[in-house]
Amino acid sequence: MRLFGLMALGLLAACASAEAPAQEAPVRSLGEILEQSPASDWRAVEQNNLLYMQLPGGRVIIELAADYTPLHTANIQALARAHYWDGAAIVRSQENYVVQWGRDEADPRPMASATATLAPEFDRARRGVQITRLPDPDSYAREVGFANGFPVASDGRQTWMAHCYGMVGAGRGDTADSGSGAELYVVIGHAPRHLDRNIATVGRVLQGMELLSTMPRGTGALGFYETATERTTIRSVRLGSELPASERVNLEALRTDSATFRDVIDSRRFRRESWFLEPVGHINLCNVPLPVRVRS
Repeated sequence: MRLFGLMALGLLAACASAEAPAQEAPVRSLGEILEQSPASDWRAVEQNNLLYMQLPGGRVIIELAADYTPLHTANIQALARAHYWDGAAIVRSQENYVVQWGRDEADPRPMASATATLAPEFDRARRGVQITRLPDPDSYAREVGFANGFPVASDGRQTWMAHCYGMVGAGRGDTADSGSGAELYVVIGHAPRHLDRNIATVGRVLQGMELLSTMPRGTGALGFYETATERTTIRSVRLGSELPASERVNLEALRTDSATFRDVIDSRRFRRESWFLEPVGHINLCNVPLPVRVRS
């Protein structure tokens, strides 16, 4: 039994040494990793997939996930071109959960070429999707990782975007086809992964997240505001492709299939900074940063 125990310990040590990065390698901060990255490891974010939401306190920029939710993306783009959300409001701010916005039923606005209901886009076929996988186990899915700039999960047959902080989803009623993208929400708290595959996740906030996460919390049930005075009015929502060049922000997102992104994952899994006493060697899907920068 003692011999078996020593052998097991040896095998564990071998596995650990194979998994952990070489300790002789110089420790680079996240900033240094990004500064030293080649330009080819970054992708320009298409302006037609960017929503610019103007609030009284500033601007929020959202990237739509056309690869994962093409029907919702097209509908949201149509709503933006129709200026559907101009004068709408932030209607809900629930602590450690979501901030939601849209129009009241009593204050309708024409949807132009957009439709009021859509077929559900909760997941898509796993086949053909290139995922940069995390080696760590996940409580909600067989595999997790990143594809096309978004956090994703899979059961081997289907894949879907995960409800991480900053992810944007399309509100719906009780039926799967009752959402259209006219009501949107953003995750502002601990990742509510139980929502995965139950609702269409349509994108993520690239800039201005602090404007949404600090919204005053609603006093009503589920964080809904009880009076109009509690709400924040949305001045406008525009596609980047609609805006004059002088009003656009040329953003680049780190490609999640790049060597630099794999270095980012490694740096977060094994925290080698002097403050850390234990490097951990594991990370949760929603704790991996997805770097974005303004293109110079």
